[in-house]
Amino acid sequence: MDSSPFDVVIAGCGPTGATLAAELRLHGVRVLVLEQNTEPASFVRIVGLHIRSLELMAMRGLLDRLLRHGRQRPAGGFFAAIPKPPPPGLDSAHAYLLGIPQPVIVRLLEEHAIDLGAEVRHGCAVVDFEQDDDGVTVELAGGERVRARYLVGCDGGRSAVRKLSGIGFPGEPSRTDTLMGEMAAEAPPAEIAAKVAAVGETHKRFWLRPFGEGVYSVVVPAADVGDRAAAPTLDDFRQQLRALAGTDFGVHSPRWLSRFGDATRLAERYRAGRVLLAGDAAHIHPPTGGQGLNLGVQDAFNLGWKLAAQVRGWAPEDLLDTYQAERRPVAEAVLDNTRAQMALSSSEPGAQAVRRLLAELMDFDEVNRHLIGKITAIDIRYDFGEGPDLVGRRLRDIDVESGRLYDRLHRGRGLLLDRTGSLTAGDRPDRVEVLADPAAALDVPAVLLRPDGHVAWAGDDQRDLDEQLARWFGAPHR
Repeated sequence: MDSSPFDVVIAGCGPTGATLAAELRLHGVRVLVLEQNTEPASFVRIVGLHIRSLELMAMRGLLDRLLRHGRQRPAGGFFAAIPKPPPPGLDSAHAYLLGIPQPVIVRLLEEHAIDLGAEVRHGCAVVDFEQDDDGVTVELAGGERVRARYLVGCDGGRSAVRKLSGIGFPGEPSRTDTLMGEMAAEAPPAEIAAKVAAVGETHKRFWLRPFGEGVYSVVVPAADVGDRAAAPTLDDFRQQLRALAGTDFGVHSPRWLSRFGDATRLAERYRAGRVLLAGDAAHIHPPTGGQGLNLGVQDAFNLGWKLAAQVRGWAPEDLLDTYQAERRPVAEAVLDNTRAQMALSSSEPGAQAVRRLLAELMDFDEVNRHLIGKITAIDIRYDFGEGPDLVGRRLRDIDVESGRLYDRLHRGRGLLLDRTGSLTAGDRPDRVEVLADPAAALDVPAVLLRPDGHVAWAGDDQRDLDEQLARWFGAPHR
């Protein structure tokens, strides 16, 4: 009998790691999160939560807490920063982008995990591990060793867990660097707006966007400025602003400065025995479209309940393997759309011609809707086999008895939403809640939802339902 106080060790307490810890704790899994940094990031970068991430936060009762710290903006103009409004009638109760400071979202998600009982240690880096048939022994900097049944690497693009596991990380190295930061500017706002519009006609990786009184988010091509391995300086930004706009706009007092490239890589696999990867440890890509944080958080929601089922002993055969089967193709699609967006940001005439053509096509609502669906992840359909088109897709937040559907998913269980009143989930009360509601706003008699909100089954046949319950939620209690 393993006497370890932990079932799962998570390396990294960014948004992905903190979300995964909370998801595991909803099912009583004993979790230790190791974060190598001792302090939060010193800079305040604004990140965006897209529609699907907002829906997931609503499913766990976190959205109102996040909304108090963020700013909503329309869900449009994401793809290659082509300025198009969102198409009408997006199928979500949360059809907007939420801009929120990254340190704030990290803090809120970590607090949520701790409130649920996760243990978080800062200043702890994973330096090695050994796994056997029963678990993983994790070695920390300083020599401490921690034992758990599983180890999950949520430790970023330079993931130590991925490297130590021997999982390959093929892809393309960075070829094009961009400078990004937030700083004050002395030039009049009207002058800045006019210059940005003029330069932006040919240079798509160039902007100064207002961000508070006299403060701007600034993006410029890095070109040959500075040492690629060194942190950028304010003078680097001034040099590039003068080269492209003829003025540096009097920028000063930077809040933070960074350099990013367009490296694009995807882990060969997401699992090596008892070691798994999630978030940037599994995939990296340029930040265009603002998908990175969202992709990692959505990994965590997919993995959490499956890993918990494995730990708790009721997981059906191969359930944990569906994590890679479902999420790796999603990451492949994100890598492809960011490659396309980076190509469209080139100042070369051919790329600009394609960009203009795409901008024309996006005037058609269906084209715009298709691209919005890609960026915001509301178009994902996992392959669950034959069945109605709804199966494999996420279900939007609909009206149900006594409120909204997502309010019934706060505990991280599955849900059988039954309009017929004649179906049962068997003896699985700890895994599947049953809501008989003849007035639910559904186009089908009943649906079985997984804890991540994706439809596992739709119909009215109890025998078919029993098969899917066994497939996703294991055998009933005896």
